[in-house]
Order: sequence, then structure tokens, then C-alpha cells
Amino acid sequence: MSHVRVVLVDDQHLVRTGLRALLERAPDIIVVGEAGDGRAGVAVAREQRPDIVLMDVRMPGGDGIEATRRILADPTLADVRVVMLTTFDDDEYLFEAIRAGAAGFLLKDTPPDALRDAVRVVAGGDALLSPAVTRRVIAAAARSPVADPARLTGLTARERDVLAQVGTGRSNVEIGAALHLSPDTARTYVSRLLHKLNARDRAQLVVIAYESGLVRPGDG
Repeated sequence: MSHVRVVLVDDQHLVRTGLRALLERAPDIIVVGEAGDGRAGVAVAREQRPDIVLMDVRMPGGDGIEATRRILADPTLADVRVVMLTTFDDDEYLFEAIRAGAAGFLLKDTPPDALRDAVRVVAGGDALLSPAVTRRVIAAAARSPVADPARLTGLTARERDVLAQVGTGRSNVEIGAALHLSPDTARTYVSRLLHKLNARDRAQLVVIAYESGLVRPGDG
């Protein structure tokens, strides 16, 4: 059996212990390392080369967002995906974390089955951004300057439509329903957008949709 290999980075030992216990109840998930701050998390990621790093946003002795940037900037860790562990009062960090390359967010009180499913989803290449979290990201992004919309110059009208749907957190099935496309066709458009916009995943497409002015707070 192929395992999803996970590294846990959180400054609270009890949180790491609880996450390990919940994750390893699944036969296809294994925790291969732990760290108590961002700097140590980068070192463990380089040592273990996991599929997923579950990274706390705020930690003394090593910020999770900076650690995420370092992991995702390391060419030897190109296959590693980072999911931020967050709480409801961390909105100010959401947009910055996605810009750093995070593949999504998990609330620390996520139910066990949802936690394990989320790890599998991200390991499979998808971003973990529900519409509710996406709305919070866009709201947080409203405090950041909007970039030049010229970044979208090379997109067709249909690609812009799909990007706007991605930017509001919709799945491929939901995009297809909204734009009268099959889910497979919607998936093809999303793949094309990732390539054209040089985006790592759907989470970064959300950022681009907002920064280009295609999506604004309140959309969705």
C-alpha cells in the first residue's frame, strides 16, 4: 500500500500528538516527522521529503508562513505540499499564506474523518479551499493592493470565466454547472489556467483572481 507521508509542525506537543493519533488511524497515512517551530520544520521536511506538511501559522521561534516559503522555494522539495493549520482568528494570515504557496487550510478543530480526507485530497494534487475559507481569504486580501490586471491578458474570455469561478472557491463540478460545462471540461480549463498563469495550484489561482481584480470581496 502506498502511504501519504506527513510531517507535523506545531509548537504545542499535545496538538502534534493528537494530530498524529488521528492521522495514523488511517492505514494509508503515516507521520514521518514532527517539529516545534518553522525553522525545525524546514529541516525535517528536507530530511524526510514528505508528501504533506501540516504547518501551524503562528509559532514562537519560527513563523509558519516563512517556513512555507522556504520549503516551497527549495527545488529539492518540489513535490512537497504545505497545508496551514489555522484557527478562526487567523484571517489576517490567510492571504499571505496562500501567496507563500500554501495548498490550503485546516482548522485545528477539523473532525477526524475530514482531517484524513483533506490530507488525501492535497496529496492527490488538489487545493484545500472551501468557499467559506475562500471568502475569508478574499476579505483578508482586500487590505492588500490590487496588482495589474494585465496578468490576464493572454486568457480567453472562457478562461477568465473559469478563473472567476475558481476565485470564489467553486469545485470543478460547480464550475461546470455554472458555465454549462462538463466537470472534465472544467478540469481541463483549470489545468490550462495553472499552466498559463504559472500557478502552483488552485489556491494560487484564487490569489491571482483577486489581485487581477477579476474577483472582489462579496463575490461568490
